[in-house]
Amino acid sequence: MQAARTRQATRAALAGAARLGLTVHNATVLHDSNTLTLRLVPCDVLARVSPAARQCAQLEVDVASRLAEAGSPVAAPAAPEVLIQGEHVVTFWTYHPPVTTRPVPPTAYADALLRLHAGMRTVDLPTPHVTDRVAEAQLLVSDPARTPELTAPDRVFLAGTLARTRRAVGDSGRPEQLLHGEPHPGNLLATRAGPLFIDFETCCRGPVEFDLAHAPEEVGDHYPGVDRQLLRNCRTLVLAMVTAWRWDRDDRFPDGRRLGVEWLSALRTATAGPDR
Repeated sequence: MQAARTRQATRAALAGAARLGLTVHNATVLHDSNTLTLRLVPCDVLARVSPAARQCAQLEVDVASRLAEAGSPVAAPAAPEVLIQGEHVVTFWTYHPPVTTRPVPPTAYADALLRLHAGMRTVDLPTPHVTDRVAEAQLLVSDPARTPELTAPDRVFLAGTLARTRRAVGDSGRPEQLLHGEPHPGNLLATRAGPLFIDFETCCRGPVEFDLAHAPEEVGDHYPGVDRQLLRNCRTLVLAMVTAWRWDRDDRFPDGRRLGVEWLSALRTATAGPDR
C-alpha cells in the first residue's frame, strides 16, 4: 500500500516539474514518511510531495523565501510556485549535497539557530501558536477512532501530560516570536554553505525554548538567555507531541509504532521525578 502511495506521489512530482519546465530524467527518493522528498536530476532540485489536504505548503515556501532573502541559514525554494497535482501538493527546493554525515557540532548548531531566530523576527506572517499545535495532538489522543491502538491507560497518561505541559509553556510569560517548529537534527543540513535549516511546514509562534527542545541537549548550553525550567517543560511537551503522532492510524513515519511504544516509556521516565 505504501509503495503505491509513493508511486502516486512521485508521479505528482514529475508532473509538477514538467509544468515548471524542469528537465527530469530520474527521481531518487531521499525520505518517505508523511511527506515524500525526491531528488530530481539533471535539474538537481528537491521535490517535496504532501497530501493536498495539508494547506501549509504556501506558508512554508513564503517563510523560507523571506528568510533566504534576509540571509538566514536556510535552504531556499527553487521555485515560488506551490502546485496542486490531483491529491498532492508539490513544492520545489534548492538541493544542497551534504558534505559530511557527522552531526553538526553543538556550537555551530546553536549559532545557526540563533541566526535563524533573528531572521524570523523580521518575518510577519500569520502562523499558529505553539499551543495550537499541541491542541492538534490532544484531539488526536482523545479520538480512539484516529488512535485505535493506543490503550486506555496510555491514552489517559498522554492526554494528561499534554494538558499539563501545554499550560506550563503557554503560561510561561517568556517573549514569543516566529519559530521553525521542528529544528531537530534531521532538519539541519551540513553543507558547503554551512548549516542550513529545511522543512518549514511546522512554523509557529512561541518561546525560543520550544525550538531548542528539538535540538540535542548540548545545543541549549550554547544558546544565550535560555530559561532552563521552560526548556525542560518544552522537552517534555515535544516528546509527548511526537509520541501522539506516532499513534495516528494514518502515520507513515518509518517504524512509527515501535517508536510510539519506546517514546511512551521515555515520557513516563521523564515525568516520574518528585517535582512532577
